[in-house]
Amino acid sequence: MNKKKILIVGPAWPLRGGLATYNERLCRAFIEQGHECEIASFSLQYPKFLFPGKTQLSDDPKPTDITIHSIINSVNPFNWFLVGNKLKKKQYDLVVFRYWMSFMAPAFGTIARLIKANGKTKIITITDNIIPHEQQFYDNAFTQYFLEACNGFLAMSREVYGHVDLFCKGKPKKYVAHPMYDMFGPLVNKQEAKKQLGLDENCDYLLFFGFIRKYKGLSLLLNSFVLLQQSHPNLKLIVAGEFYENSESYLQQIKNLGLENSVILRTDFIPNNEVGIYFSAADLIVQTYITATQSGVTQIAYYYNKPMLVTNVGGLAELVPNHVVGYVVERNEYEIANAISNYYEQNKEAEFTANIEVEKQKFTWKYLTEQLLDI
Repeated sequence: MNKKKILIVGPAWPLRGGLATYNERLCRAFIEQGHECEIASFSLQYPKFLFPGKTQLSDDPKPTDITIHSIINSVNPFNWFLVGNKLKKKQYDLVVFRYWMSFMAPAFGTIARLIKANGKTKIITITDNIIPHEQQFYDNAFTQYFLEACNGFLAMSREVYGHVDLFCKGKPKKYVAHPMYDMFGPLVNKQEAKKQLGLDENCDYLLFFGFIRKYKGLSLLLNSFVLLQQSHPNLKLIVAGEFYENSESYLQQIKNLGLENSVILRTDFIPNNEVGIYFSAADLIVQTYITATQSGVTQIAYYYNKPMLVTNVGGLAELVPNHVVGYVVERNEYEIANAISNYYEQNKEAEFTANIEVEKQKFTWKYLTEQLLDI
């Protein structure tokens, strides 16, 4: 293997969230494979008035095993030229951009063009989304500007893989499923996890995890969950993640449905050192998304051997074989409720968990790094 000099461009510490976690883990994977790798992150990712959460910054300590440069200002064109020219001189073999929204495209497209002007560096992008969940008038033009600067593409869902050709035909592209997240600590005994979270140890728990936006389908899940109240009185729903939109409609829905004692709201940002505890406490991870491409939540569930319920949208069904490691259902409250009921009434936990141990072997970081280099 030839040692490569690699740069990842995208969020990283001190920024928080799934993108930062992914990029840091990818950097470590390249280093584990013998390459030289570092990250170029943001000095300013979003102006405060555009950020829907409480804070963009992590409470976790600074990583000591990887190099992170917080240098990109997403809204300052002068910065883009300075950063692009600086990175051009580094003579990287490969620069991997992480593309998830068109707002970043002007900065990324300019920096990518400047880097590749050195005649050596190849530009690959990992495309989380090409057509966004929440669309803006500038999406197509901005996305076109960035994607045209790239030499190749890696998509983490077949849907996004197909979207690449809407903007750039004829360039190398691959589909590789989102790797398994393995950095949130060990699986904890279920009863001990419930105890750590202050939960009733005699109850069963579903987990809805991650930041809350309309497309994540929490409203649909609540309408489904109320249908289970009489048949499964000891079943509770944990909603763990920060609201990225106004919470009032959800709180009112919970009240109207009479679910105040059955829905447990932990709606602050969940730090990395608590993620494993929430997954360990749950019986079933539920993702009732209205739209989706792929989800890191699925890959956390795989690591903790947790069966899943997902809706049949985007790339979710690709990762969750139906009735093997969980359920794939349509966006229908009765289908969702029936699948959850089946899970408990048919005692599916042991069967699904055993199948997860086999299925999860497909989702390695080593395979991802090899495919990026192959592109």
